[in-house]
Amino acid sequence: MVVNPGLQGAVTSLKSVFQSITPDSCPLIYNFHLHTIYSDGQMRPEELVQQAISSGLTGLAITDHHTVAGYSVAKRWLDRWNLQNTQNQVFPYLWSGIEITTKLLDIEVHLLGYGFNPEHIAIKPYLLGRSPVGEAAKAVQVIRAIQDAGGLAVLAHPVRYKKQPAELISAAVRLGIDGVEAYYCYGHLDPWQPSPAQTRMVVELSQAYGLLKTCGTDSHGLSILKRT
Repeated sequence: MVVNPGLQGAVTSLKSVFQSITPDSCPLIYNFHLHTIYSDGQMRPEELVQQAISSGLTGLAITDHHTVAGYSVAKRWLDRWNLQNTQNQVFPYLWSGIEITTKLLDIEVHLLGYGFNPEHIAIKPYLLGRSPVGEAAKAVQVIRAIQDAGGLAVLAHPVRYKKQPAELISAAVRLGIDGVEAYYCYGHLDPWQPSPAQTRMVVELSQAYGLLKTCGTDSHGLSILKRT
């Protein structure tokens, strides 16, 4: 697989970040699960990255469903902002991201993709603004597409589905998944914080399988610091 050197460097740094994630990493240092008006969120991408700057985030990813349109708008805004930044203000790094509906063990689950090349032919079928169908909807195909595009594939919120996380994570590992969303708020707490019991379970499974761990607020509302 040939990947643009710049993209490869970004993915290498992202993998290093995921290896360092702790329960305190989100939402004030990193946030890898965010939605905008380009899928089912309420924030414009420009507003989202402005909040990221104001909050002092080090890095983030916009993970709209089946589109990178919001990511593209946010990246252009950040690039312009950085060029006009005369006060040497630190700005967060924005990785590419997406959330894809897929089938694993005959149930619907969501896979997150990070750091991939949005222009790669492998990921194009998943950027059409709708859930994939048929063969393309199988988890193995989604994982392969994300990885072929140079990215990392992560199982989103593993304790939200109709099957036990241990069963799902084991199946995802057999398909080559890179990581799991370990730190997630399964309620709607304010301030946001990872749910203790679910977090323990997922972290133990991620360690057992040697998986990367991610965190994110899964914000669909008007604040990147909350789930809604």
